[in-house]
Amino acid sequence: MRTIKQQHRAVNAPIADLTTYRALPTNSVEYIDPFLFLNHHGPQVYRPHNRGLPFGPHPHRGFETVTFILEGDILHKDSSGHESVIEAGGIQWMTAGSGLIHAEVSSDNFKANGGPLEILQLWVNLPAKDKMTAPRYIGLQKDEIPAVTLAGGVVIHAVSGEWAGTAGAVQPLADVALAWLELPAGSQVTLPIAAARSIFFYTVRGSLRVNGAETQALQLVEFNYDGDELTLAAHEASVVLLGHARPFGEPVVSAGPFVMNTDAEIQQAYRDYQQGAFGSWKG
Repeated sequence: MRTIKQQHRAVNAPIADLTTYRALPTNSVEYIDPFLFLNHHGPQVYRPHNRGLPFGPHPHRGFETVTFILEGDILHKDSSGHESVIEAGGIQWMTAGSGLIHAEVSSDNFKANGGPLEILQLWVNLPAKDKMTAPRYIGLQKDEIPAVTLAGGVVIHAVSGEWAGTAGAVQPLADVALAWLELPAGSQVTLPIAAARSIFFYTVRGSLRVNGAETQALQLVEFNYDGDELTLAAHEASVVLLGHARPFGEPVVSAGPFVMNTDAEIQQAYRDYQQGAFGSWKG
């Protein structure tokens, strides 16, 4: 089994009236190549006639955002012409690539009626060769994502990569496997993950034992590269965000909404954005 290098507690980082915990980066961990950033929004309940999510138009270049909507919804709109409302159980996979402007807000229905909200947004790096690829967007509802049920009632929602012999819904540019797992109380599952691959393991809800160590909600588990199995045993009903990928091993230079390989590329990103190369925003 993989050994654990360290566990990292997500930090409380509210955004306006949105409850937010940032699991990556924190003072104890910068990134887990190629996984760069994770914000955990909620859980919370919005009242009727609310303002919804606060993420108005903003640019990105050089990486991908993968958003998991556990409760509530997100209205996505971007300067490449994509627009959709994804509801609970769905995901959004946006490849910023060479650059675009997007907004992530709540639907008119959610703002009018309110309700529970819990959302995870993960930033995944792009290798240097793909950083200037054309932007793309994939929005999938819950029933468009394969759900694999294993012994004990463990459910794997296969977003990308292969999980228990089932291909995920998205074929990403890089070899990145992503899923979220629902584990009933008392359930156990063992998953093979090659020792050379980085593991991203974040407990969203509940408490469990992973490879002999106790972990719980709002904990990011960082693993060494010394084993090829993960064994999870849930003490209570739990939800885990799990990913794995071969590290890129490239320089990571980030500034605000851009992630590139050099300072010069960051400065170019700012110039390109200011000069309108990311497209125009139509509200």
